[in-house]
Amino acid sequence: MLRMSNGEAARLSAVASFRANESGFLWEPSPVVVVISGPSGAGKDSVIRRLQERHGAMHFVVTATSRPPRPGEIAGRDYHFFSREEFAERVARGEFLEHALVYGDYKGVPRWEITDALTSGQDVVMRVDVQGARTLRRVLPEAVFVFIMAESEEEHLRRLHGRGSEDERSLAARRDRLWQEIGHLHEFDYVVINRRDGLDQAADDVSSIILAEKLRVRRTVPGADGQPVAGRRGAGECHG
Repeated sequence: MLRMSNGEAARLSAVASFRANESGFLWEPSPVVVVISGPSGAGKDSVIRRLQERHGAMHFVVTATSRPPRPGEIAGRDYHFFSREEFAERVARGEFLEHALVYGDYKGVPRWEITDALTSGQDVVMRVDVQGARTLRRVLPEAVFVFIMAESEEEHLRRLHGRGSEDERSLAARRDRLWQEIGHLHEFDYVVINRRDGLDQAADDVSSIILAEKLRVRRTVPGADGQPVAGRRGAGECHG
């Protein structure tokens, strides 16, 4: 039989994930919204693909873009591909949680994907650029923000050059942009170093962050509309 004073019950009721019944204690964590960002060449997509292989129950948000597909990209899996005209129409209808012009193309986070996932109780993982992360910090203050980066400037540029889509002029611009984006590192909750040949460790680090956040006692329950109540946490760091 449960023996709990009124004061004890009141204190525990403030912990949204905690339940107590005749069978014992239950921990039912609320969904976590994870925002993954970082400079180009950090390997964000690779880390997310590895997370998808391990955590199929999570919802991985597919970003929308106005650029055409690259070779091998599949609509609805890699991105939602829209023309500039359709993208603008969807912006006007309020269908994006955030959107921005990035390297000449529009990108946006579809509001419906986050709302539907949170309503069903799923954890949400999304990938945005650093500019988008700054916007989402205001819109989703209780989300978990993870900055992914390579171990050096040279490794960032090596990966970009390996894509075959960067000439020398654009690589120089990317180098400048890299340091601008690293300058926003302090705005994130965690940093994960995605080293060369260290993809598994980087994915492990992100998984550990998600687990730790789901065990956080004072986690605010996200709203079904994708807009949790404001709250802050201390910053942390993971080195892969």
